[in-house]
Amino acid sequence: MKAAILRRYFKGAMLTGWLWRAIFAVMLLAAAGSAFAQESAPKVTAAESKAVVEKIASMLAENYVFPEAAKQSGDYLKKRLKDGAYNQIGDPLAFAEQLTGDLQSVNKDKHMRVRVLPAEVAAQEREDPLIANLKQLRRNASNNRGFRQLQIFDGNVGYLDLRGFPPAFIAREKAASAMQFLEDADAIIFDLRQNGGGNPDLIQYICSYFFEHPTHLNSIYRRKGDRTEEFWTLERVEGKKRPEVPVFILTSDFTFSGGEEFAYNFKTRQRATLIGETTGGGANPGGMFPVNERFGIFIPTGRAINPVTGVNWEGVGVEPDIKVPAEQALDIALEKAREAAEAYRQTQEAQQIALLKGLRDDLDRAGELLAKNQQAEAEALANAALKRGLEADLLNEMNINLLGYDYLQRKAYPAAIAVFKFNAAQYPRSSNVYDSLGEAYMENGDKALAVENYQKSLELDPQNRNAREMLARLGAPVNN
Repeated sequence: MKAAILRRYFKGAMLTGWLWRAIFAVMLLAAAGSAFAQESAPKVTAAESKAVVEKIASMLAENYVFPEAAKQSGDYLKKRLKDGAYNQIGDPLAFAEQLTGDLQSVNKDKHMRVRVLPAEVAAQEREDPLIANLKQLRRNASNNRGFRQLQIFDGNVGYLDLRGFPPAFIAREKAASAMQFLEDADAIIFDLRQNGGGNPDLIQYICSYFFEHPTHLNSIYRRKGDRTEEFWTLERVEGKKRPEVPVFILTSDFTFSGGEEFAYNFKTRQRATLIGETTGGGANPGGMFPVNERFGIFIPTGRAINPVTGVNWEGVGVEPDIKVPAEQALDIALEKAREAAEAYRQTQEAQQIALLKGLRDDLDRAGELLAKNQQAEAEALANAALKRGLEADLLNEMNINLLGYDYLQRKAYPAAIAVFKFNAAQYPRSSNVYDSLGEAYMENGDKALAVENYQKSLELDPQNRNAREMLARLGAPVNN
């Protein structure tokens, strides 16, 4: 079998070992297929045993991230072969399982596994690469890219059941949609109890929503090229970041690899509460390599290095903050999350009220400056105050408009004009903002600017009856 065919089949795994448990489960089912298929599978001969062991030892020496452990593991397999440990194992599945056990007894690496390859891998040798790639994409899409369930529970607690981390280039939009769904939740639960792993770029993307400042999440050392790649939070994401929202992460002993990295990233930064079981303990990413036509081995080619601890979770797993059986984790998390959500709401409300009071004080001060004809200073003060409100998601086009009308009704025309001008600058494609600005100029006795803004409003929305009527009242021509 050509290595390229196998590596295309395990496209995600070759990137970082994403969803390796799911892949191996598929492999196991495909190999086990039926009793007839097992009975008809050729037995492992002494010659094949020898060839497989020697090939695995060679591949480990060339690719395994820990060269010393690679030699020890390969030497141990050869010793076992010489001692006749594999002589009586004719069943391919049993042979693969024995090799896996022998390897892990030496290197303790839970990622390293020998498997019987599913028949469809070999079939891809005869398949057009474009068709094979299409089928792989369809397989990825069939499980909704791992985004299994989104929900808002009572108490405004958001919930995401995330089964894996596909490469960002195929799942980034899905992740952004999920984050948009959760963006108003007052606490968020990530359920990773059935998450077998994933790509660090999607982990990086989702983590980026929950840290305000650039944060070093993880590093991966690659033996090939002797290089280390750092993963930092991204400056920009689709939608809004949630650096203060309470986060809870559910774990189980099945949570593995990329799922563990996600949890470890949050845990080491004290950014989330982990609830459930200690995770599986696999921190070394890698890829699936073909041994021969029917056996493959997953070889870790890199290792994770956390910037806070300097180590990773290999062999020990990620310990939860609250240890409970996995099946109880959600109920306990909901209880904790509802309490955290209530506290978060109260804190946010207090902060928002303080910000709005400060904003109003600055706008009133700007009005006083305008009354003294200090135009530039007043507008700078008003614009800065309104911008703070926008950045805090407390203001939008509608309530900025309402704020302007509040000043208009108080006959504080210069202040109203300053607010409406800011709104027009922020929402230049809105007919309504120019309609309001035109009214403020009209009330202030500035007919020319009133006409200019009513005409602009009508250009953007020819159906705006109010703008048309105001232009007629002002004796101005309608341009359309």
